Amino acid sequence: MTFGEQVDEAQAHAILDRALDAGVDFWDTAEMYAVPARQQTCGATETILGNWLARNRSQRQRIVLASKVAGPSRGMPWIRAGQGMTAADIVASCEGSLRRLQTEVIDLYQIHWPERHVPMFGALYFDPQQERTQTSILEQLQALDSLVRAGKVRCIGLSNETPLWRARVRAPGRAAWPGARGQRAKPLCADQSQL
Repeated sequence: MTFGEQVDEAQAHAILDRALDAGVDFWDTAEMYAVPARQQTCGATETILGNWLARNRSQRQRIVLASKVAGPSRGMPWIRAGQGMTAADIVASCEGSLRRLQTEVIDLYQIHWPERHVPMFGALYFDPQQERTQTSILEQLQALDSLVRAGKVRCIGLSNETPLWRARVRAPGRAAWPGARGQRAKPLCADQSQL
């Protein structure tokens, strides 16, 4: 998260070496990192991780590599244009992450911040009056599914979401999301044993 801002590449690589030696094998990043989010450092953490992976190809199978599509721009136009997060945005972001990470597949790819309004940074309650969704969650999930089917992503996830919304998506036998027209929630992993 801080590689490329507070931590330079040499320090980051030393940290990654020590982490892997200590058994830390779940490595999480995002297209928008380093933080604080700035245009000058957007993608820097993935690039640093990718450079480490390029120098340590034999170690890739030991690591569960996770990354995230940032979500709507929300005041960060260098992430993407417009206010929404279309299927094309998700695919383009994944392609960019794969290039920066210098890998053929991301083990876990998540939507960092949902397009729809969610309480953030201390806010406790969902306020429907704040809803400004432009792209349905169905379209976003279909884009993620296309990445799984293409072999670019193994599993998908949704970060920074309310427990109520997650429960709704996971509830067996219920429509997975509003507008799903009877479709049921299904795991979207290339290998079901990864669940």
